[in-house]
Amino acid sequence: MSEEDKARQLMADAKKKLDSSKGFLGSLFGGGSKVEEASEMYHRAANMFKMSKNWSKAGDAFCEVANLSLKNQNRHDAATNFVDAANCYKKVAPTEAVTTLMKAIDIFTDMGRFTVAAKHHQTIAEIYETEKVDLEKCIKHYEKAADFFRGEESTSSANKCQLKVAQYAAEMKDYEKAISIYDQVAATSLESSLLKYSAKDYFFRALLCHLCIDVINANNALTRYQEMYPAFQDSRECKLIKSISTHLEEENVDAFTETVTEYDSISRLDQWTTMMLNRIKKTIQEDLK
Repeated sequence: MSEEDKARQLMADAKKKLDSSKGFLGSLFGGGSKVEEASEMYHRAANMFKMSKNWSKAGDAFCEVANLSLKNQNRHDAATNFVDAANCYKKVAPTEAVTTLMKAIDIFTDMGRFTVAAKHHQTIAEIYETEKVDLEKCIKHYEKAADFFRGEESTSSANKCQLKVAQYAAEMKDYEKAISIYDQVAATSLESSLLKYSAKDYFFRALLCHLCIDVINANNALTRYQEMYPAFQDSRECKLIKSISTHLEEENVDAFTETVTEYDSISRLDQWTTMMLNRIKKTIQEDLK
């Protein structure tokens, strides 16, 4: 008999064990112990399904254990098993993974385990991020994670999630929201000697968002950022912004393209920055029509 067959047999035996524990006679003759035995059988089955890489069935079995733990008022074990189930579902059924993680989050939140809940909100956001099916839900869970992390004084983790929110807000053309986050994280970074240098990247990203709105908006922000962080004006990012702002004002598409190409030849542009620069370039092309 294969591991998977053994696991299926264990699942069937566990169900029988549970059925026999119900009713008046079951409660008289060790109903509680039968539930514990059934829970142990489901748990063994879950691990056997994992060994067989039957991730969906492994998730189902862990959920059975979690539900039994809830009935026994053991919320921590229930939440842990919901997480184990979600880790299995993630491999084959992302929607099920999200649903199961939300059950774990509800329990951890109710228990005041906000840092743990934050990490699971972050995991859900990453699932939506990987699947690329619902950016709004991705943003929502990164925001939830950031709120929980900040409430627990985990500023670094909160900022990491907030930066993801800014990235996707900008992708969805909610530039004001993205700018607000980049400004906030940059200001926080400037308060730390270790993080100060990273502020230039957040200012750069914020300025790209500003340029998607208008040049005047961007120039005002650029002046403010240079006052906040004088070293920013000597960075390649700042010089790029100044150059493309001039090209925008002159409506010079060729010069804009040449400047970006030259920058990219030295410092490779990532996908997000390239997307934003293409959007900015299109504003010139549209003005020339």
